[in-house]
Amino acid sequence: MSQQPAAPAPTPTSAVATVAKRRDWWRDAVIYQVYPRSFADSNGDGMGDLEGVRSRLPYLRDLGVDAVWLSPFYASPQADAGYDVADYRAVDPMFGNLLDADALIRDARELGLRIIVDLVPNHSSDQHEWFKRALREGPGSSLRDRYHFRTGKGENGELPPNDWESIFGGPAWTRVTEPDGAPGEWYLHLFAPEQPDFNWEHPAVGDEFRSVLRFWLDMGVDGFRIDVAHGLVKAAGLPDLGAHDQLKLLGNDVMPFFDQDGVHEIYRQWRLILDEYSGERIFVAEAWTPTVERTANYVRPDELHQAFNFQYLSTEWDAEQLREVVDRTLEAMRPVGAPATWVLSNHDVTRHATRFANPPGLGTQIRTAGDREAGLRRARAATLLMLALPGSAYVYQGEELGLPDVVDLPDEVRQDPAYFRGAGQDGFRDGCRVPIPWTCEGSSYGFGDGGSWLPQPSGWGELSVEAQQGVTGSTLELYRSALGIRRSRPDLGAGDAVEWLKAPAGVLAFRRGEFVCVANTTGESVTTPAYGPVLLASGEVTETDAGEAKLPADTTVWFTTA
Repeated sequence: MSQQPAAPAPTPTSAVATVAKRRDWWRDAVIYQVYPRSFADSNGDGMGDLEGVRSRLPYLRDLGVDAVWLSPFYASPQADAGYDVADYRAVDPMFGNLLDADALIRDARELGLRIIVDLVPNHSSDQHEWFKRALREGPGSSLRDRYHFRTGKGENGELPPNDWESIFGGPAWTRVTEPDGAPGEWYLHLFAPEQPDFNWEHPAVGDEFRSVLRFWLDMGVDGFRIDVAHGLVKAAGLPDLGAHDQLKLLGNDVMPFFDQDGVHEIYRQWRLILDEYSGERIFVAEAWTPTVERTANYVRPDELHQAFNFQYLSTEWDAEQLREVVDRTLEAMRPVGAPATWVLSNHDVTRHATRFANPPGLGTQIRTAGDREAGLRRARAATLLMLALPGSAYVYQGEELGLPDVVDLPDEVRQDPAYFRGAGQDGFRDGCRVPIPWTCEGSSYGFGDGGSWLPQPSGWGELSVEAQQGVTGSTLELYRSALGIRRSRPDLGAGDAVEWLKAPAGVLAFRRGEFVCVANTTGESVTTPAYGPVLLASGEVTETDAGEAKLPADTTVWFTTA
């Protein structure tokens, strides 16, 4: 199907094992998300690509991360920025080809970095060969059984088969025109119409994805981030939900199309495959569940290794709320022996420098810039808090530069499919996907020689890598210092508990071995004990002769007690 170079020879598993010496590297790893189309453009077409990512790997090594997670680069019509896959074994020409992927994986290994790739098993593109054949062959085609095709309700089948709504807005069903030109069956798509959901009850679907796993494992990748990991299995009979505005119910209850118990058998089968390969390859679940306790089901010892902690990402900059979600997370993960994960931003939500710049209660997709200075101050403090917690942390590209969301993109440049559907997600995800700045000047601030696929704001160069590199107190240098300290101290990242210390209202303080973290989430300065020499702080901390430390508003400080 793909017209690309043949897949390179499999990478010896012994070489993969040398990327990192320590066992269970993923338990306290810092993993950096690269959104390839917005990271670096090597050929000047305005779109980031794999060769661009490869050229910037030394930057990621020097930043101090352990692994790189790449958002999808597969062959795709790009109806949803690559999360609509037409060929799972091919690289889309806009990003390069399989030889570029192989070179990236090999270079990363030489630099001591691991590569995690996105896997999209809930749905394919409507341009996937299976789906195109299903449409061509009409009702009764065996290919239709690999998706969810149904006859509609109503006298002439003119109504959707059930009342499910798309996450992107509107019904979760689209009616097809049959080969004879007549209105025909409906197919299920929990996201855009161009993303038909697979039917995981059909054995061919499971067979295909087990083969896809082996293809990329043989290429040498170190793991997979599983998109919509909670969505593969649907309730038997696809029952009506009996409610409208269903998006508002997500995260509050188990839905007939999300977080069904049957997904866990799929992941047990996948884990058997992964464990055949040396080098400690891992699975990471994107699983939106009602509770962190249900998230823990995905990381039982015979299933996946990590699951994103969306409860933490959704928490406001508030000491009481943060302590509650930290305690619940650690408590939920402890029985299954999995590490907690901590994340503040990704490609689907407003960057936390902008979320924290706005009043609380607005959710994770925000349309206003808010107080930029306060947002950056809180984002820096939140980062040091996150990196002090036990478990694994995720960093989204550009957050180490303190990038805000671009909230004023013109309507005509937007590409988020949810924006055009209108009634689902807010549709403003483009704001966190604007290509990042590398240099102070240039047509795209060092992103590439040919502009950028989404317009970058004026002044973007002031936040660039070039502008912040080596500048004391810059957000980039704060991240580098924090990641360097975290890597050098065994009491950071490891373990599954914190020892909370007495602190003023609005302040979090906890001990981990010879390390103490204090985070002031209030808008006022506070005085706390100085637990020892300051290792690092997100703001200017003043120590007094009385053995106390004065923390400015929205500031986190790391002490060493050794």
